[in-house]
Amino acid sequence: THAGIQNWLTEVASTAAPSTTRSYHRVMSMMLKYAIRDGRLSRNPADGVKLPRIVKGKHPYLTHAQVQHLAHLAAEDGDVVLFLAYTGLRWGEMAALRVKDLDMLRRRVHVDQAVTEVGRELVYGTPKNHSRRNVPFPSFLVDMLAEHCQGKRSDEFVFTAPQGGALRNRNWR
Repeated sequence: THAGIQNWLTEVASTAAPSTTRSYHRVMSMMLKYAIRDGRLSRNPADGVKLPRIVKGKHPYLTHAQVQHLAHLAAEDGDVVLFLAYTGLRWGEMAALRVKDLDMLRRRVHVDQAVTEVGRELVYGTPKNHSRRNVPFPSFLVDMLAEHCQGKRSDEFVFTAPQGGALRNRNWR
C-alpha cells in the first residue's frame, strides 16, 4: 500500500542518506511498474510518496599551503597533484593530455580528450559532457610543464607512467 511504502521509506530514511532512500524508492517503484504492466496491480502505490530532500553540502577546498604539502608528500608525483589542483582538470583529461595540447605562451591547456580505464583497457574519447575547452594554468606551472614536455614529440603524453606510456589511475593511487 501507499502507506506501507511511506512507512518503510521513513524508516529507511532514519538510518540512510537521502540519496540511498531515493534509490530504494526508485527500485521499488520500477518493480511495481512491472507489476502494473503484468496486470497484477492497477496503480503504483509508490507514486506520490514523500521523499527526503537531498541537500548538497559545501565543497571543501584545499588551501594553497595544503596543496603544496600534498604535492610534497606525493614526492615524484607532486607535479600531477599541482597540475590537477591548479587547473581543475579531471584525472582522465590530465592522463590523456598531449604535448600539443599545451599553449605555453598563453598558459592554456586545450582539453579535447579524456581517457577511462575499462578493465585493463584504456578507452579514449571526448571529455565528460563532451566539454572541449581551454583551461588557464598559473605561471608557476610553466617550468614544471616545460620539463615534462622536454624531448617529447607533440603527440606524446605530458604526464607518463614511470615506465613510460599512459598514466593509469588505479596504479597511480
